[in-house]
Amino acid sequence: MEEDSRSIYKISRLIKRNENTLYNALCSIYEDSVFVGEISQLWPQLPLLANLRCGLWYSRKFDGTCYFKSTDGHTNNLSFSISRLNLHVANIAGQRGGCIIVDSTRKGKRFPDSMSKTIPIWTCVLNRAIFRYRGRLRGIEASNNVSMECELKQGSSSEVNETGEGQSEWDCSLHLPLWVSDVEKRMIESRLENWVFDLELSGAELGSISSLLKKPLRPLWISQRSVIWLNEVPDHDSWDFTPIILVSASSPTFRTKTTSDFSWNYIPGAGDDEESWARGLSPELFWQHAHEIVNSGPELCNRLIANIVEKARVRCLRRGEDAEQVSIQLSESEYLRSNNKPHFALKAEENINDHGITILGSTNIAVGKSHLVEEVNPCYCILNCDKELSPTISKFNSTETYLYLPFVDSKHDRFSILRNLPCALEFAKRSLRKGQPLFICCSDGEDISICVSLAILTSFYDQTVRFDDGKWFSENQVTKSELKKRLVFICKYAVNARPSRGNLRQVFACISTSKF
Repeated sequence: MEEDSRSIYKISRLIKRNENTLYNALCSIYEDSVFVGEISQLWPQLPLLANLRCGLWYSRKFDGTCYFKSTDGHTNNLSFSISRLNLHVANIAGQRGGCIIVDSTRKGKRFPDSMSKTIPIWTCVLNRAIFRYRGRLRGIEASNNVSMECELKQGSSSEVNETGEGQSEWDCSLHLPLWVSDVEKRMIESRLENWVFDLELSGAELGSISSLLKKPLRPLWISQRSVIWLNEVPDHDSWDFTPIILVSASSPTFRTKTTSDFSWNYIPGAGDDEESWARGLSPELFWQHAHEIVNSGPELCNRLIANIVEKARVRCLRRGEDAEQVSIQLSESEYLRSNNKPHFALKAEENINDHGITILGSTNIAVGKSHLVEEVNPCYCILNCDKELSPTISKFNSTETYLYLPFVDSKHDRFSILRNLPCALEFAKRSLRKGQPLFICCSDGEDISICVSLAILTSFYDQTVRFDDGKWFSENQVTKSELKKRLVFICKYAVNARPSRGNLRQVFACISTSKF
């Protein structure tokens, strides 16, 4: 009997593995992308954003990205993340009158928790914080019970001007989809005021958002099961709110699909957990070869993907050898504040908005991807935090202007940052004392480099984020609240920053027990 149960288990695992093939996943993504394209065309004026990382697979072209985690909306882990404020989404929505966010889930649900609860919590907290901010501008102290004070008047406009006129009609209520239970709704509502306080305490810049948002933010949900009458689609300007349209790209059910040449199994949320199936293929590479991949069939797909990934890797190693140079210019104010330091030089193939380098205001610090090391102006000191040293940059030696430290993510090494951060801070201090700008890089420019720059800004900069050679740090005890404020400052510029919780914990452990 035991042997039979084991064989049944092995058979079921084999069936599941056969269903979740690379070809099935990519065909499922390709089919779901058609639905995403149809929805985006209903409101072509609204920018299309991908919720990282799953959402990035579902369209050939996005106007931007955001990072709302489903775990922040799990029933026993409800939270409003200060490290993932996504304030750029509110700015974009204010400028364009709304936005469309794309995500998906494998869980067999119509919507991921990021859309069911994380984003609704985010919109509500921002609405309340803006209401309070405007109240303070007008000299009015907002009541503790914001939701009672600023209920939206049905049938009336909630539009306000920059001075806050129309404030009494600003909707601060919590809007959740119907499938979220009343118990969960009450649980969320009981925590909203604390989250608003955390947001205000973080020092986040609400002024620019307040000036751009004429109507309160509000989520709307669309899936493949939604019924939309094409002759009755309302214009986004006709609503009494700024719409955050949440598009769940996938159908929640498995099914077999057949074309004229091949049959394949549809996978809901196929773009999720790409490490387990993509074999090195990225969304960008997929969309460059989408038709070729889909038409290759299940037998040839794996070999084709392997060739595509290998050719892309070789191109990355050789990138920019004969490419024309273009420059990324600072704004006039940032250029003056940064003492006229030379700027970064990037290759012509890099898009201005996606070049992988972010200058952190007037701090003389920039963060980015490690493959851009060779393209940085020689006047910059370079702190390379990539876990693997690329052969093309291995010619650099650890001199006064270049240091390589093999940082590893906390999932693979819980103490890597603790071990390497002291050396990184010493190197940064020497460079910044001389007035030299510093480029901090890692493989993706979104996690390790953000954590290292956070440690540097905390250790050698005062509360106004000006370099003071560690004076403020030596005279004060660093708290988690202070660390969050500086992380918010970084995320103001590095909008794609995604530092992991484990890495942030190591940063706090290091700087809270050391003096540099």
